[in-house]
Amino acid sequence: MAKVNANNKIKRPKLKLKTGDLVKVMAGNSKGMQGKILRVLIDENRAVVEGANIVKKHTKPSPANPNGGIVEVEAPIHISNLALVDPKSGEPTRVGRRRNAEGKLVRYAKKSGEDII
Repeated sequence: MAKVNANNKIKRPKLKLKTGDLVKVMAGNSKGMQGKILRVLIDENRAVVEGANIVKKHTKPSPANPNGGIVEVEAPIHISNLALVDPKSGEPTRVGRRRNAEGKLVRYAKKSGEDII
């Protein structure tokens, strides 16, 4: 849930998943699938994962698609149903944040302690 600050502006939650991360779907009809994050929808707390949550979209004829028809597309999945895949072990893990030697904030896998690039 987003918080409201003193100026009544909605503060966006800090998401731990980014575009390009390898994730595993933990719940839903695509449970168990792995794929890269194609797009993150920050305001909706959702992400589009490559090859997961495929839905059929009915399209009208257009200049790009003169016949129209039924197209299969990836639909967004709530980020609570996704887990980052540990770069060391290949298992799902939680994500933490810490400062590295240069003082820069980096994400790391909590299972192995490995930094996420």
